[in-house]
Amino acid sequence: MLQEKSLFTLVENRSAYTLENCELNVFETHQQASNVNLSFGDWVLTSMLRGKKVMHLTDVPAFDYYPGESVIVPPNEVMKIDFPEASVLSPTQCIALAISADQIRSTISLLNERYPKVEKGEEWKVDEHLFHLANNKELAEIVNRLIKISINDKSREKDILVSLALRELLVRLMQTQARQLFETNHLALASSHRFAHIIAYIKEHIREKIDIDKLSDKACMSRASFFRKFREEFGYTPADYILKERIRLAKEYLNLPGNSITQVCYLSGFQNLNYFIRAFKKEVGLTPKAYQQTSS
Repeated sequence: MLQEKSLFTLVENRSAYTLENCELNVFETHQQASNVNLSFGDWVLTSMLRGKKVMHLTDVPAFDYYPGESVIVPPNEVMKIDFPEASVLSPTQCIALAISADQIRSTISLLNERYPKVEKGEEWKVDEHLFHLANNKELAEIVNRLIKISINDKSREKDILVSLALRELLVRLMQTQARQLFETNHLALASSHRFAHIIAYIKEHIREKIDIDKLSDKACMSRASFFRKFREEFGYTPADYILKERIRLAKEYLNLPGNSITQVCYLSGFQNLNYFIRAFKKEVGLTPKAYQQTSS
């Protein structure tokens, strides 16, 4: 660990929980600071719980870091961190979960053996270039479960439970990175990767009725294989992905002035207004009308 101007000496409250395959650090910073160093010898997943940080990573422009986001950092990478808003009354809180290399290797080896990627020569991996992630529901739930087990579980099987949770976390993390990669680069990759081609097709035809059989034909796969491999790659079924893409589009339209809920429903590719309202509330936690009012 770095000693000079290190987060380990700056924080008012640091709790560390060391387990067989990981170490969970919970930091609470009570004062404004800049260029504070933090480094680990293993891959580390950091997640913001409260407040704001500004992160500086090697060869990457500085970026704001808020609750609901995670950053994955490779071994020995020095994170330089600013705390522009930390105070005694409003401390900045975050976790840093250092994961052992053995845990990562065994999980990736298992995935490559049992669930090989759809394209020949492609393998599962934690991608250090896709480091700044928005926490989806699945990733947030497993992070919270790991915190709960590490801090509160006193049972003899605690290390086994953590190891199983870490394996799930790594799978969810790699699926999240895969979604982010294809969301950002689907057009560039569409000619060389069948799932990038499918993502591009879905986005282009999102306002139309999209048939799963047609998608599997476009991927040159049977319906069953397409459904299974798509879910392995992204963590969502094709139908779930289409729904989430329509919800994302609906949010954009709801943020624009003058659009009625009915207009947004059909502009986003939904065919039934009642279903749109139910699906939106289940995914977002608000009805379309309530979301529109909060964003206006």
